[in-house]
This record gives sequence, structure tokens and C-alpha cells, in this order.
Amino acid sequence: MSKPDLNLLATLDVLLSEGSVARAARRLRLSPSAMSRALARLREVTGDPLLVRAGRGLVPTPRALELGERVGRLVEEAEAVLRPQEKLDLERLARTFTLRTSDGFVENFGPDLIARVGREAPGVRLRFVPKPDRDSGPLREATVDLETGVVGETISPEVRTQALFRDRFVGVVRLGHPLCEGEVTPARYAAGRHVLVSRRGLDKGPLDEALEALGLEREIVTIVGGFAAALALARATDLIASVPERHTGALRAGMHSFPMPVFAREITVSMLWHPRLDADPAHRWLRACVRDVCAGQRVD
Repeated sequence: MSKPDLNLLATLDVLLSEGSVARAARRLRLSPSAMSRALARLREVTGDPLLVRAGRGLVPTPRALELGERVGRLVEEAEAVLRPQEKLDLERLARTFTLRTSDGFVENFGPDLIARVGREAPGVRLRFVPKPDRDSGPLREATVDLETGVVGETISPEVRTQALFRDRFVGVVRLGHPLCEGEVTPARYAAGRHVLVSRRGLDKGPLDEALEALGLEREIVTIVGGFAAALALARATDLIASVPERHTGALRAGMHSFPMPVFAREITVSMLWHPRLDADPAHRWLRACVRDVCAGQRVD
């Protein structure tokens, strides 16, 4: 079966609203003969005469009356789709955005982001969900609107990304820990007891490779899946946590931080989204909010 000519919907809408071939032709800037041919095509595809003569005029058939309201709605919706999007009205925007974020993002950047969104768009709600992996599926499946984290090799090629900030690792201990005093050398750092952060449960990381290059090895007492858990353990024990500095600023309050005594690669934290949301005005505004909040954070 061949596909119907959707242009006929607009013609049918005008014909039914005008109830006259001549008036419909003038409205659509067609000749009366062209409009008559269009009516003939409509009668053929619908299997109904639609408009029948009654005296000197035309009256709609029951089928035409049934179609009238539906066709009008369809044409209005089609015109709305093809019309340029209206300017975003933040005060009237009512929407929930789901953000999938790495451990520590909500604690560190969440308060400022929520405050910014609340001031500009009080009808917008943010839903934060954890990010246990770097799978792009939630973005592709539209269960997540925006994601933050380090862009990995497994990210889908169609996903859009924008860098938010660069971060470096620091060592963190409780106040009163021996490493609060004096220079933290590679040997002193390695001699301590450590908590390792690994979402995949690995028992070593890049820092261990840097220590091995110096002939050193640290004792990893426990392994956790996130920075918040690592800092909570370090706060309550003599364990040493090694975490990104800017990403954990709020979590490290009341603790002692020191520069890493061995080489630790800097990371770039980015936001990620699916291209279908690229031009969406509300999503563009949300991305600007996240970008500005992250840019406004400063390390003490």
C-alpha cells in the first residue's frame, strides 16, 4: 500500500472549515479546478464524498463531521512542529532533569546548582542518580538527561561532551594524623595505611605504579567504590585517602589535605549528553547552569 499524501490533511482542514471549494481555493491560493481535483483525491483516499451538494452549497457528510476536529488538531500539531521554538520562559518551565553524577559531585556542587536553578526556574526539579560505571546506555535510552565524569574510551561516539574543569589528586588524612606535620615524602606516604577508591574493585591503581617506579609499595587496607566512603573512613581512622581535589572540596571539610608526593595524572571532569537534547532550550540552559557553577568553585 502506498503512503498517503500528508499534504492532503491541510487541504481537507481548509475544505471542511470553509464548506466551499471556491473559498478554500482562495484561502490556499489555488485555482478552483486545482481545488476540485484535490477534493476528488480526498474522496478517493477516504472512501467518502466528504462534501455533497445541497441546493447551491455543499454540506459535510457524517464522515466529514467526524474527521473535522481530528484533522484540525493534526494540522495544528504539525504546524507547531515546523514552527521555530518559542523563547524559553524559565519562570513557567516545569520539568524534572535527571543527572547521573560521579561520587562527590552532589555534595560539592549540588547546593550551588540547586540554588541557581531555584532562583531562575522554580518549577524545575533536579533528580541526582549515582554513576556506577561509564556506560552510555542511560543517555542513549533517555533515562538520564545529563551526566558528569571523566570521558572514557567506552563512551558512545555520538555522545556530546564539554569539559567542566581539570582536577588533581591530593592526599587526605584526619586532623591530628602524623602526616599533618612536616614534609610528606614518597617514603612517608607509602609507609602509611591506605584506603583505595576503585569502582571496579581493583586492588591497585596508577598511584601504586608511580610508587613502584620509586621502589616503594603502600599498604592498602581496604577498597571502596567512591570518594565519599574513602573520606569517611579517613576521617574516622588513621587511613590515608587519595582523592580529586576540586571534586571533593565539601567532603574534605575539617580534614588535612596535602599535595601528592608522587606523580598523579590530572583528570578532566566533563558533562555529557545525548545529541537529541543538543538544541533543546531548557537543556541548554541546564548545561549553562552546571558549567557556571563548576567554574565558580574555587579551591581554598
